[in-house]
Amino acid sequence: MIGQDLRISLLPLFLLALPLLEIAGFVVVGRQVGALATVGLVLTSSIAGSLLLRHQGFGVMARARAEMDAGRDPSSQLAHGAMIVLAAILLIIPGFITDIFAILLLLPPVRDLAWRLLKSRIVLATSFSGGSFRTRGRGKTIDLDNTDYSRADDYTRGPDHNSPWRRLKDD
Repeated sequence: MIGQDLRISLLPLFLLALPLLEIAGFVVVGRQVGALATVGLVLTSSIAGSLLLRHQGFGVMARARAEMDAGRDPSSQLAHGAMIVLAAILLIIPGFITDIFAILLLLPPVRDLAWRLLKSRIVLATSFSGGSFRTRGRGKTIDLDNTDYSRADDYTRGPDHNSPWRRLKDD
C-alpha cells in the first residue's frame, strides 16, 4: 500500500520535472550536434510519430480482426496496438527523453514485457469466447415485422418519387 502511494505521489513530480529534463536534453544535444541539427531531429521525430500514428490506427484494427476471425483473444493485439499508438504520441511530443521511451515501446520484446506486467491489472468489460466474435453471414437483412416502432409498409421496392436523392431525367 505504501509503495502504491509513493508511485502516485511521484507521478505529478515526474510530470513537472519532464519539461525541465527535456530542455536539459535540448541543451546537451544542441551542444553536441548544433542547434539546427537539434531542431531537425525534433521535427523528424514528430513527423515520424504522425505517420506512425496514422498507419497504426488502421493496422491495429486489422490485426485484432484477424485474431477474432481465427477465434483467438484479440486483447494482446489491442494492447500492442495501444502501446504503439502511445509510442507515436510520445514521438510527436518534442523532446529526446519522450523519444527514448517511444523507441523502447516500439520494440516488440519491451511491449511483451509491458503486456505481461499490465495484463493482471486490466479488467475486460466483456468475456471472450471462441465463436462470439465471428460474423456468420454478410447478406442483406430487412426486418419487416409489425411492432410499435416499425411498420411493414415502410419498405417498397419501387422508385420513390418523393425522394430528394432521385435524379430527374428531365433536368
